[in-house]
Amino acid sequence: MESLTRFRHYLEEANTILITTHIIPDADGIGSQIALGLALKQLGKTVYCVNEEEIPKKLKYLDAKNIVISFKEFKKKMNVNEINLFIIVDANNPDRVGPNLQKLTQKSQNFLYIDHHPSPREISSLHCIDHETSATGEIIGRLINELKIEFTADMAIPLYTAIMVDSSSFRYPKVNANTHRLIAQLMETGAIRPSSTYNMMYGTRSIDHMKFLGKILSEAETNKEKTIAWISIRESDLKKFNVNLEDTYGFINHLLVLDEVEIACMFREEGEFVKVSLRSTSTCDVGTMAHALGGGGHNHSAATQIKGDLDHVVKRTIFQLSIMMDSLKNK
Repeated sequence: MESLTRFRHYLEEANTILITTHIIPDADGIGSQIALGLALKQLGKTVYCVNEEEIPKKLKYLDAKNIVISFKEFKKKMNVNEINLFIIVDANNPDRVGPNLQKLTQKSQNFLYIDHHPSPREISSLHCIDHETSATGEIIGRLINELKIEFTADMAIPLYTAIMVDSSSFRYPKVNANTHRLIAQLMETGAIRPSSTYNMMYGTRSIDHMKFLGKILSEAETNKEKTIAWISIRESDLKKFNVNLEDTYGFINHLLVLDEVEIACMFREEGEFVKVSLRSTSTCDVGTMAHALGGGGHNHSAATQIKGDLDHVVKRTIFQLSIMMDSLKNK
């Protein structure tokens, strides 16, 4: 309720609004941005949805009205002298939006985060942040509801996808009855067919992709206690099987079905670095663990990037995760 009152207060004073999300945006960031932009346009607001770069091709289908533009396009085509309200969705740090958008925040009269990632209490008290919510898209849906704006098909698909992806298809513990009530509203627009909406996000696969997934899962490992499971993806294998990097994002979820696993990890070579993705199936807070490793995220889904050789990074990271798990259990 406090978040809604705060949000209404910001809207009352804003005619020109800019909405952005973090760099390398995911479905939750893009979907939240699109739905909020369309909703505020219904209120008669002048809304610009601007990101540091263009929407990733994989997520372009979410933007049926083509309302999201890059900063380059914004600067080239838009003559905006004043921004009353600058909104960042799915992040609570201006460093996350990219250098050009970060500079643009300084030209706005007011500034607001709408997010579900953990943040200091001082920041949460001034913004619309609820880290007990499954996805930023769920917060956006709640705000749209409270503003008495009717969901349209163009809002429903990005919001449903935002929540589906960030909750790992509604599997994470923060999914609750209110989440599903909102999903029911989105489905009532007639725009959502769960199977096709899932396929639009995760796509159909080639036989090479299936063989690659089989290879990766056949090489999955666990620690001695079987509480940590991990898979590793090398760039050479991506080339060999002709698989795109973005097609591997869901691989980690296959580890979540293992009986005793509490933490699932995916290590992926990216040039000089290794991307480390973490998922939790228990009370282990992988967001805090990722933060300790130089990254971040939330309780059940987080990531970091570590410079070094893949085998070395795997060995060191599993060792560090084991120490953190032992510390939590001893506590």
